[in-house]
Amino acid sequence: KVYAQKTVVEEVYNDLLEISLEEARKINKKYQIGDIVDIEVTPKNFGRIAAQNAKQVVIQRIREAERNVIYEEFLAKETEVVTGIVTRVDKKNVLINLGRVEAILGPSEQIPGETFAPGDRVKVYIVEVKKTTKGPQILISRSHPGLVKRLFELESPEIQQGIVEIRSIAREAGSRTKMAVFSRDENVDPVGACVGYKGARVQAVVNELKGEKIDIVKWSSKPQEFIMNALSPAKALSIEILDEKEKVARVIVPDYQLSLAIGKEGQNARLAAKLTGWKIDIKSESMVKS
Repeated sequence: KVYAQKTVVEEVYNDLLEISLEEARKINKKYQIGDIVDIEVTPKNFGRIAAQNAKQVVIQRIREAERNVIYEEFLAKETEVVTGIVTRVDKKNVLINLGRVEAILGPSEQIPGETFAPGDRVKVYIVEVKKTTKGPQILISRSHPGLVKRLFELESPEIQQGIVEIRSIAREAGSRTKMAVFSRDENVDPVGACVGYKGARVQAVVNELKGEKIDIVKWSSKPQEFIMNALSPAKALSIEILDEKEKVARVIVPDYQLSLAIGKEGQNARLAAKLTGWKIDIKSESMVKS
């Protein structure tokens, strides 16, 4: 059966939505102005197939409403970190339950060398939330630089309070990350706020990232100073700005520091360049003299 809900009124202006008090009291004498009356409006030829079709339409609308609620819920969590539970490992893809929806952690979004098993609790970064015909699609990652940023926000009260800011991050997931930080309070050391007492804060992040090395350096508005900090642990003798517009700089380091400045397979120099946004040409002292 199909019912329509009508409001009891003194004078009917819309007979699809309203019913007069006189007509309502023919159904039940207790009805008053403003009450809602359920009136059967089942068509005469409303058979089993029509009823099934109507039921399917209602179910479809309910599902669409549920999808929209889930979409809005996770859209609000975009660029945030959430904890999920691994439900299945399918070849290279990992299926993770985020509560009201499941998401796929693809191979490119995993930390290299990381393994998963059903039941594992894992933190993931929500990169993007898309609306599709099949429902919301949640794009998640563990290799995104945003994961590092959010993990430090969870560990450091100074970052949560806005005293310390993470200005830039350069990451090669599973291997090494460089992070530049800045303090709005000259009495608060931004690096110390991220490292924590006896390294507890940074170690918590390293553990979550399965041993990934993390270099935390001070951000500076002065290019030479920022580049020097970014090349840590190497120490530069001098930094020359070759082209300020194109952001090109030459760094001179002691001979014994050259390999440290460049890093294994060029990683230290590569991450420093990405962190600062400058092209960095590293030369040893003897190379310049010759």
